[in-house]
Amino acid sequence: MKRLLQTLNGEAVWPPPVWLMRQAGRYLPEYRAVRAGVKDFVALCTTPALAAEVTLQPIRRYRFDAAILFSDILMLPWALGHGLEFKEGEGPVLPKLRDEAGVGALDPARVSDRMAPIMETVRLVRTGLLAEGFGETTLIGFAGAPFTVACYMVEGGGSKDFAAVRGMAYAQPALFQRLMDVLTDATIEYLSAQVVAGAEALMLFDSWAGVLSPSLFRKHCIAPASRIVAAVRARHRGIPIIGFPRLAGVMTRDYAATGVQGVGVDTGSDIAAVAAMLPASMAVQGNLDPLAVVAGGTAMAGETAAIMHAMRGRPFIFNLGHGIVPQTPPDHVAALLEQVRAG
Repeated sequence: MKRLLQTLNGEAVWPPPVWLMRQAGRYLPEYRAVRAGVKDFVALCTTPALAAEVTLQPIRRYRFDAAILFSDILMLPWALGHGLEFKEGEGPVLPKLRDEAGVGALDPARVSDRMAPIMETVRLVRTGLLAEGFGETTLIGFAGAPFTVACYMVEGGGSKDFAAVRGMAYAQPALFQRLMDVLTDATIEYLSAQVVAGAEALMLFDSWAGVLSPSLFRKHCIAPASRIVAAVRARHRGIPIIGFPRLAGVMTRDYAATGVQGVGVDTGSDIAAVAAMLPASMAVQGNLDPLAVVAGGTAMAGETAAIMHAMRGRPFIFNLGHGIVPQTPPDHVAALLEQVRAG
């Protein structure tokens, strides 16, 4: 069994498997070369040959234990018919979804056709990993969790506090629940399709889970994640799922009941304290600060050593606590991997 899959199966593999969130991206010159030839980010995500190429680039360079599909969590609302564009220096921009008409316009029937190029990317990556000699590399598929996707749809993009989406959850609970149900059902279909196409593990990114109160966290993070995990695993027995309830703090203990096999830990959390909340057989993933990798040297080495020491003896996947940033020197990533692989 592949090392990352062993870990998600509850084994304390050492040295731990390692991959980095956003490992395919703007810190790599080979990625920038591909991106320069594409009109926009959505086009890159929906051109299978190019999306597969950038998925494979960090595996060729670093031989990570996992490749993660190159795409974006907002491709799901795009597939549902919601507007989406990525503006330079601004990030994702979407129409603000605030009423019944907006929710009613979402069309689950179109998701399969619009996501077809992404499924082709999964197939190309799975084939490419074997053809290029990376047979021990696990292919991870992913989706944004319904609440985090709803954040961008309601706000119309990013936000410091996601006040509009929180306000909608309180003031218009029936409408917000309807949106969550549409997104949850679509996420189940999207993740299932990735498994059929060749994904060997899945990750559910709930990047803004931590902005919610405990009661709303249970309702809009734990409940949909539980539905998604149960439905996907009913269709694909044994498929492991990693949940990433970013900024969840002590609520991570409750999140473990969703049925995921691994939990990602964000940079701001004490990974040992989070691990102590979770079953001993559950894999923990994280949580090096991406800025420590930018700094490199003794700062990166010291933070890495502390995480490794804290996690020795339990199922653990070394990763960052958030995505790698564009200014990261590629040679710092190589030094990080050398240290982790030395144990």
